[in-house]
Amino acid sequence: MKKALMIMACGFALASGAAFAGRESVKADTDGLVTGCKSAYLMDYDSGECVYSLNENERMPIASVCKVMTLSLCLEAVHGGKLNFDDIITVSENASSMGGSQVFLASGSEYKLSELVKSIIVCSANDSCVAVAEAVGGSESTFVAAMNKKAAELGCNDTLFANCTGLPKETQYSCAHDVALMFGNLLQYEEYFDFSKIWLEDFEHPDSRTTRITNTNKLIRRYPACDGGKTGFTNEAGFCLAATAKKDNLRFISVVLGGDTSANRFDSAARLFDYGFANYRNKVVLDQNVTLNDDFAVRGGKSKFVAVRPARNVYIFSKADEAPNVTYNVKAYDIKAPIAENQTVGKIEVYKDGVLCDEVDVVAAEAVEKAGFNDYLKYNAENWAI
Repeated sequence: MKKALMIMACGFALASGAAFAGRESVKADTDGLVTGCKSAYLMDYDSGECVYSLNENERMPIASVCKVMTLSLCLEAVHGGKLNFDDIITVSENASSMGGSQVFLASGSEYKLSELVKSIIVCSANDSCVAVAEAVGGSESTFVAAMNKKAAELGCNDTLFANCTGLPKETQYSCAHDVALMFGNLLQYEEYFDFSKIWLEDFEHPDSRTTRITNTNKLIRRYPACDGGKTGFTNEAGFCLAATAKKDNLRFISVVLGGDTSANRFDSAARLFDYGFANYRNKVVLDQNVTLNDDFAVRGGKSKFVAVRPARNVYIFSKADEAPNVTYNVKAYDIKAPIAENQTVGKIEVYKDGVLCDEVDVVAAEAVEKAGFNDYLKYNAENWAI
């Protein structure tokens, strides 16, 4: 079995879609990154590590950024089999009466769930939000209770939702830190990215009307690495944004709240991304396509050993100028033939500077058939010869 070993590296990542517990926020020694915004937070998506924060736990209204949670619960329902993107949703009078940003859904009209989700992601449609909330929860109030429950599960201790749209209402708030956790939870669903990069499109209504929808996240066109985000604005909340950008193996989440202008909101988020990509790295330390140095022992197989590999890539996140100590504890299970290729046969614990930061399954890189009578004869003959 492979022994634990230590290497020098720069960078780590949890499995895609892992729940974000967050870390103690740190104050970056930087000036001028955030302009005209009350709070901000920059987080590595995979590890959940904070690399910049400004008043990150200050409770404040976040306007339509709360739709990050609305979308999360909707996509969770799809992945859980409760709903399907092709399901037809009938718009209620309550949903069609929503003000603010909307796609002008008519009461009693029918739309595919996928179209409603698209309009929420692209143009922040309040009417679609309520229609989706009613489809998932049965009522908006039930859905909002689920939003608050999910926020608590994610470790969002400074968040309280009062509706699913972010329209002004008493007793609702969040903070930059919590928004980053919630947005990170949303990004685990690949379907989000099917819609988040749409810039301009005509939304088709069943009565042959069309509504032109334009992406409210201007960074989609202004910042090449940005592939998703959610904006928000009310007079009370100011200009808000949760956005994500990816370069190579590194994905960041940038949150700015309480901006005094829309321009400062987008400029600040872009500068946070620039800072992250310039100063941090995410390096592959275990490659899922490369077998480990030592094979695992097999009982009762045509072969006594099986080649193994990590089930997925493992990354280490760190500052670009740092080389953290990375150690591995490889554990082989008691495995007996027959073994199928890609069967889980063990696990690897990955430690960064002595702290457990990731666990990954070890899988068989090849199949091993069960030994037959002739194999045992051959084995006994070889041992007798020795």
